[in-house]
Amino acid sequence: MATNGASTNGNTYTGKPSRKFDPTFTQRVIDATGPKATPRIRQVIGSAIQHIHDWARENEITVDEWMAGVDIINQAGQMSNEKRNEGQLVCDVLGLESLVDEITYKLATDAKDQPTATAILGPFYRHDAPKRAMGDTIVFGIDNGDDALMFGQVTDFKTGKPIEGAVLDVWHTAPNGLYEQQDPDQPDFNLRGRFETGPDGKYNFYCLRPTSYPIPFDGPAGKLLQLLDRHPFRPAHIHFILSAPGYKPIVTQIFDRRDKYITNDSVFAVKDDLIVDFVPRKGDPKAQYELQYDFRLASYDDAVDAKL
Repeated sequence: MATNGASTNGNTYTGKPSRKFDPTFTQRVIDATGPKATPRIRQVIGSAIQHIHDWARENEITVDEWMAGVDIINQAGQMSNEKRNEGQLVCDVLGLESLVDEITYKLATDAKDQPTATAILGPFYRHDAPKRAMGDTIVFGIDNGDDALMFGQVTDFKTGKPIEGAVLDVWHTAPNGLYEQQDPDQPDFNLRGRFETGPDGKYNFYCLRPTSYPIPFDGPAGKLLQLLDRHPFRPAHIHFILSAPGYKPIVTQIFDRRDKYITNDSVFAVKDDLIVDFVPRKGDPKAQYELQYDFRLASYDDAVDAKL
């Protein structure tokens, strides 16, 4: 709830419920929660009701405005399927997924070393990407991109020991800015793959140096951006999910430093630790660039310790 005189993007709110509205209504809604609700449900939903009601009163939301918002929610649900999560994209442009990511995964800042930073999943992840052998490419049917070799090691962030059996699930867009499920001209599961490390924890595969792209403008998320007079572009990045037996999975992205949107991501997902530099690669007919990047995972025990 806004405090007296708080300013948000030039708008000042008093934070005082107006006397013209029933001052008991919100508490009655919260108190309607039944005795079988869990304490966490009672806390989270009760807080959400309080904030939403305060927001509606402070801004004197009308029925027409409310129904316009409901229409955006309905459209997001209607557009979502196994290839595109529009509801998640709406949350992304509002910065909510990036905020929840920070809340969920941030570790103690005074640690000498930390697991690899996390980033949002985004709306275009697909389950069950093809399993590929180390050294394989994820690029098919594309001849206008900058080919790159990405390599490194997956280690335990605390001990530095290599992690065997770590799975790297990777995906990124084509040079035209489209993920394969958005583009009928790309093969199914193009620019996606899963790679499993051996005893040395090392990985390597061929991909493309990523490109910036606009998030889809044909749905509620795009409508929100237009209403807010914001650009739709994401900086060039590659998505990863890393998992290994006994370790806490991480969802992350790495970002190309050269990209002009690196400081102005439309979904607020860039973190300094995830910004990388692709460098020219010589003597390899398969790649013009290379990137070495090591991933550090926390065991479940370490993840619990970090919260205490």
